[in-house]
Amino acid sequence: MKKPIQLVIRAGERFFVNGAVIRFAQKTPIELMNDAVFLLEQHVLHAEDTTTPLRQLYFSVQAMLIDPANRQPAETLYLGLHTSLLTAVRSPELRAGLLDIGMLVSDGRLVDALKAIRALYPVEAAILGASPADPMPSGKEFSDDCSKRDARRGRVAATY
Repeated sequence: MKKPIQLVIRAGERFFVNGAVIRFAQKTPIELMNDAVFLLEQHVLHAEDTTTPLRQLYFSVQAMLIDPANRQPAETLYLGLHTSLLTAVRSPELRAGLLDIGMLVSDGRLVDALKAIRALYPVEAAILGASPADPMPSGKEFSDDCSKRDARRGRVAATY
């Protein structure tokens, strides 16, 4: 067994563990004593923030993690996005990261895949000419509507 994970969850914050959503009424320290698949609310990406190809990929992996009972549609979206990104990407760093992410997802290590995707945000932002924190890269030729439509269809909104 690994060392227990100690966390402090803020009042009102949601905590996703093994597919369940838990909301804490007050600031609460918790200790996970065994292996569990969990996601802190601060790492949850909302649909309206899926404005770049990597954020769309992140959202699909997140959906597999948060709602395991409905994993299949999210996994289908993930596979389409991942394949499209591998086809479109020219950056060796991004390509290597995507290959690693593919292995993590296929091994069922979804939390690690989310971490790996987040680690690529600065690379993507540099390519798209935006700050990693920007919800939408400025000066690019895709809009919110296009990004959301393409995400639903499993397409990448930009080539880079």
